[in-house]
Amino acid sequence: MSTPHPLDPALTRGNRRPLAGYEAQHFLWACHAGVATITLNRPERKNPLTFDSYAELRDTFQALRLAHDVQVVVLQGSGGNFCSGGDVHEIIGPLVRLPAPELLMFTRMTGDVVKAMRTCPQPIVAAIDGVCAGAGAILAMASDLRLGTARSKTAFLFNRVGLAGCDMAACAILPRLIGHGRASELLYTGRVMDGQEAERWGFFNRLCSPEDLHAQALGLAQELRAGPTFANGITKTMLHQEWSMTIEQALEAEAQAQALCMLTQDYTRAYEAFVQRQKPVFKGN
Repeated sequence: MSTPHPLDPALTRGNRRPLAGYEAQHFLWACHAGVATITLNRPERKNPLTFDSYAELRDTFQALRLAHDVQVVVLQGSGGNFCSGGDVHEIIGPLVRLPAPELLMFTRMTGDVVKAMRTCPQPIVAAIDGVCAGAGAILAMASDLRLGTARSKTAFLFNRVGLAGCDMAACAILPRLIGHGRASELLYTGRVMDGQEAERWGFFNRLCSPEDLHAQALGLAQELRAGPTFANGITKTMLHQEWSMTIEQALEAEAQAQALCMLTQDYTRAYEAFVQRQKPVFKGN
């Protein structure tokens, strides 16, 4: 009898499932002590995406919503680059021959990757070195935190290939990260944003040396893992949901969310540790 695939819904028990033992097919997956690392691994082509890797990224981030053994995700590329976007020969070439209904199926699928990244409760830390272009820039944009290098080159180059800049929610998310005017410049021109500019504009949270990038990203992920992970998941949810709320709606939603967090043992642990003048040890419940 064959072993069920870890993403098979049949494995769900009580709306929870483990993912630490998942064996990815189209990227590298590793998980240790609650931190999962996804590594785009086609270094000879600067880690471009294919139809299959798009789909597996979508499915993996969707499955993370139910993963009780993963609290933080690190997303990176191999070989000194993050991701060069959609593979020219395996995606862009076939797309020019598809009819409109199938093109829409593809663009909706790529959008589902971003949706899954934004709605999974785990914070996603992107480690960005070298080329970060097209859909690769979108993956970085859709992450929660971005660490980069000075030599990194981020480009939303859709208009360079005759497409609009409104790809995979770029027109919704990018202005919120760096401002409307700066986002407009990048999306209209498709020009490269180097690492120092990306940090100055707020796209990167910090710059690291290429040699230290992975360690810094992993260290940040471990720091988040040591925090109140249930509450962190609520924070991510509210950051996403409050985009479309009025201030009054946001205040009520946050009041309900915070009351829920006050029911957790982590909240009690923090109080008891403060009373005892100790550092709290959070357990995510």
